[in-house]
Formats: sequence, structure tokens, C-alpha cells
Amino acid sequence: MRQRLNLVLLGVRDVAASVAFYEALGWRRSAAGSEEFALFELGGVAVAFQSRPAFAADARLEDGGPGGFAGFALAYVARSADEVYEVMARAAGLGAVVTRPAGPNAWGHSGYFTDPDGHLFEVLYEDGWIFDEHDDLVL
Repeated sequence: MRQRLNLVLLGVRDVAASVAFYEALGWRRSAAGSEEFALFELGGVAVAFQSRPAFAADARLEDGGPGGFAGFALAYVARSADEVYEVMARAAGLGAVVTRPAGPNAWGHSGYFTDPDGHLFEVLYEDGWIFDEHDDLVL
């Protein structure tokens, strides 16, 4: 696993309202993503907004309450599908709690774990991600 952070994932009440807010602040939305998964490039890292219920379901966590889903995760974009499984196995071996085991999904491969302090982390791979010569994410 490269020492890189690629995405900050935020679960929001209303994706369109969150997009409108940040656009009003002067941020430009990326053409990548969808109406349900909005992306803003932040200079090699991106912030992504998706509905809080959909995000919680994807991570297989209960939304809300103490110890439940916080609506926030960090994400690492792997260079291959195999790397998703390798990173998830390594994290589990180090004591991470796997909330969703690595596996295929509609757009690629991903899995979620929480670190020893309970912070949610997604490891994912999808053919569409592009990196520049500095290994920065390009949207």
C-alpha cells in the first residue's frame, strides 16, 4: 500500500444541496462521478459526497448513534483489484475490524475496515481512476 490518501468520503443528507453549497463557495465539481457520488478535485486528492444512508449501507455499518457510522471515511485507490485484497488482508492481520470484506461490486472491487481507533477506511479499485506522473489522483 502506497503512503497516499486519495479520497475523503463524506456522507451527506442531500448530495445536490452539498454540491450547490461548495459550488457557491467557488469550488468546481469534477465531471467524474454521478448525481449520487459527486467529486471535487483538491490537488491530487478528492472529496466525494454521497448520501449518508447509501454510504453507511456500502460500508455495512449502522447509521448514527455512538460507535455507529460517522458519515466519514478515508479512501485508498489501489493500483489493481489484487491490491485491494492484499491491503485488506494486511489490515485485518494487524487487528483492523473489517466492516465489509474485499469483494467485487458494480464498479470494481472494494472493502472497508476500521483502524484501532475506529476510523473508517475504504480500499478500492476501479478501472477509471487516473494518476499523474507524481502519483496524484486526476479527475
